[in-house]
Amino acid sequence: MAPSVPERAERTGTSSAGSFQRGLNVLITVAESGEARVEKIAADVGIPVSTVYRYLRTLRDMELVEERGGTYAPGWRLLEISGQHLTHTRLVELGQGVLEELTETTGETAVLTVRVGTQAMCLRQTQSAQPLRMAFRINQLLPLYAGAGQRVLLAHAPRTVIDHVLQQPLRSITPRTLGRAQLAGEIEQIRRRGFLVTRGELNEGAVAVAVPVVAGGEVLCALTVAGPENRCGSDWRRHARGRLQAAGLRLGEILEHRAGPPPTG
Repeated sequence: MAPSVPERAERTGTSSAGSFQRGLNVLITVAESGEARVEKIAADVGIPVSTVYRYLRTLRDMELVEERGGTYAPGWRLLEISGQHLTHTRLVELGQGVLEELTETTGETAVLTVRVGTQAMCLRQTQSAQPLRMAFRINQLLPLYAGAGQRVLLAHAPRTVIDHVLQQPLRSITPRTLGRAQLAGEIEQIRRRGFLVTRGELNEGAVAVAVPVVAGGEVLCALTVAGPENRCGSDWRRHARGRLQAAGLRLGEILEHRAGPPPTG
């Protein structure tokens, strides 16, 4: 016997609710990962790859996600809704002068990075004038577990983000990339010290010093200066740390006094 009209409506409503939840889970996975392939999204959400593609097409049409060479990242509309778009725009505008001053006073590349889900992103940089220098691409996504600025962001991330990063396979980018146990043991030390120095974790032969930038009680970004080991000895590292700490405090104060602290993602 065919179900009654109310029964059919109830079943349809339940099915629609389940589909809506799966679509939200796809969106949440992309937002938290910062960048993810379809296979990873399918595994995280527990649905077939073909279904993930269907949801991603809709999310892409709505500009909530965007495709980047086979991976999916938060789109401009999602960043705007979450407040990250506004935060990033303000950081670019207000941080440029700070980066330029850091490069001028340290002689090396200065970088401003932000956390995007479980990855870091190079939001802005000013490169050293030296022929041999460290540099990233603007908007380049970087692992949170390797490199000074990235690991500062990891140390100040929510516990769920830290746990997610530590539970994932960690690729040894260079022979000096830290393992899971070392990372877990260092997180509290980074928070306590307020800065981090790394050597060759992301790029062999590089030295980097980084500090967090705090506004409204939240770490909004990290400032880093980086250069080759043969130019960046102990004296340079002490000098760079002092310059970074002063710059971080100044940028935090600027952010707080420009219409209050921006929302964080």
